[in-house]
Amino acid sequence: MNVHFAICDDNNIDSNYVSNLVNKWANERKYQINIDIFDSAEAFLFHYDGNKDYDILLLDIEMKKMDGVTLAREIRKTNKSVQIVFITGYSDYIADGYDVEALHYLMKPLKEEKLFVVLDRAVNRIIQNEKYLLLNYYDETIRIPLHEIVYIDVDRNYVTIHSNQDYTIKKTLGEIEKELDKRFFRIGRSVIVNLKYISRVTKTDVFLANNTILQLPRGVYDSLNRAIIDEL
Repeated sequence: MNVHFAICDDNNIDSNYVSNLVNKWANERKYQINIDIFDSAEAFLFHYDGNKDYDILLLDIEMKKMDGVTLAREIRKTNKSVQIVFITGYSDYIADGYDVEALHYLMKPLKEEKLFVVLDRAVNRIIQNEKYLLLNYYDETIRIPLHEIVYIDVDRNYVTIHSNQDYTIKKTLGEIEKELDKRFFRIGRSVIVNLKYISRVTKTDVFLANNTILQLPRGVYDSLNRAIIDEL
């Protein structure tokens, strides 16, 4: 497997240390990797404008001009699948990590074993993102990456897949469910939701990152929360 990394940190000692750990992780797992190191968010964006072929971004937060969270927001405007990991000496920005769908938030001084666990999770996410749902949609076949599907609901004999756009086809929810993986959870008889897009759960509602609110049937709250924890 070939994994392309970018490390962005204005402290050269820190970025070189992270790079050495990433190389050690890759050697132990026999992965082929490429690592690009940037000393500012602006330098990364200048390069990224012509080369978006990154799988994992390891970002410092406190940098001289543009900070890592702002950089992540810029990246998320056009790229929803790249794995973002914050590595920082400050705990004040943890909530911001959820806004940009960061995979994890690691504190400095960085511990090898914690980084390795997070990188393993990132690779698993990358593999998951390669899976897709095939749909016969009017006169063409549509391929929808599973990681882009927010939720799926049913109305009588038709299901609607809510992704970057909506696709409504004549099929049962059960038939669609068989083509999904463990990141999806069925809440009741009429809705399947992608766990990664859930931002908040109450006893009665599920709040999604795109501001959709889904009703949560009675008795599902605990099992949904367990599924969310298992997927972390």
